[in-house]
Amino acid sequence: MTAVIQGPAVPTRSVKAKRAQKRSVGAAGAAARTGLLWVASGVIGLGIWSFLAWWYGPTTIASPIEVWTAALELAESGVLWTSIWASAQRILIGWSLGVVIGAPIGILMGRINIVRQLLDPYIEFFRFIPPIAFVTLAVVWFGIGETSKVVLIFYTSVFIVTVSTIAATVAISENKLQAATNLGANKLQLMKTVVLPSSVPGIVTGARLAMGNSFLTIVSAEIVAADHGIGSMIWQARNYGRIDWTFVGIIVLGIMGFIFDRILRMFSAKFLSRYGVK
Repeated sequence: MTAVIQGPAVPTRSVKAKRAQKRSVGAAGAAARTGLLWVASGVIGLGIWSFLAWWYGPTTIASPIEVWTAALELAESGVLWTSIWASAQRILIGWSLGVVIGAPIGILMGRINIVRQLLDPYIEFFRFIPPIAFVTLAVVWFGIGETSKVVLIFYTSVFIVTVSTIAATVAISENKLQAATNLGANKLQLMKTVVLPSSVPGIVTGARLAMGNSFLTIVSAEIVAADHGIGSMIWQARNYGRIDWTFVGIIVLGIMGFIFDRILRMFSAKFLSRYGVK
């Protein structure tokens, strides 16, 4: 009889632990590479910016050092923080209203033909008119206070969210809807269990696009009628001939947009991943 010699059994937990360790090391390496690439990209960008500032002169392009000095000056005077807070409030309020109102309208238009036929002409008409065309009317109708700026941001956001939601709702598979109906779901249950979850990725996409356009609108609105805000700060820089302040305003807008979008993406990935949001 031939004896079968078996080697020592490898513990399953040990194998799993090693695999988990390899994955963590790989993730750490990828994060480190990404960080290095970001740093390298920033250094290259600053180098190009410095060269262009030297080539064209300070009256055309402010150098990174001049912009940094101007940012410290504006921060110490409080103008920078007041402007950031004012613009952020207006954007968040108007954008939130646009998402909250645009998403339900988009779902209803995507699922109910009569609603779509009634509202579609208005959506297709107004979404091609830029918000800056309504700046004067917004000031006349709502005054120079916060309401006019918030209304313009809302106008910018609501149509983008609505159209994106309509597209996501219309794209829902009929087989999925039919299967839920065959299982006994009524129209309300169908809306809650199939239509709304399937529309979430489109709503998030529309919300992100609307956020970007909100930053375009806020500058125009604040230039026309605002005492505080990034747009107002940029306009004052023009009046005082401070091109370095203009650069500060532009960079702050980019940083604010980057942060807002990152927060939205992180929130969506954490709480809405089960609906297919990435």
